[in-house]
Amino acid sequence: MTTKTIDVHDEQVQLAELLSLAKDGIEFILIDGATPLARLVPMSLPTTQRIAGLHAHLGPIWMSDDFDEPLPDEFWTEVTRM
Repeated sequence: MTTKTIDVHDEQVQLAELLSLAKDGIEFILIDGATPLARLVPMSLPTTQRIAGLHAHLGPIWMSDDFDEPLPDEFWTEVTRM
């Protein structure tokens, strides 16, 4: 991916042009002088469509009765060894 830096005070910069270039895969870092302000990146679109019922063989979705209960302290403090 190509990255370009654009100063926000550059009067020649047009948002529509930046968006068109971002759509083509160019990333922009928007700066104010030497200070980075924001990054404009292309959106990644899904390459495939979701298919309803694709995993129907797994059965209905369920949630345990305590799904919203606080997690025990051990969850946050215990180190798991592999």
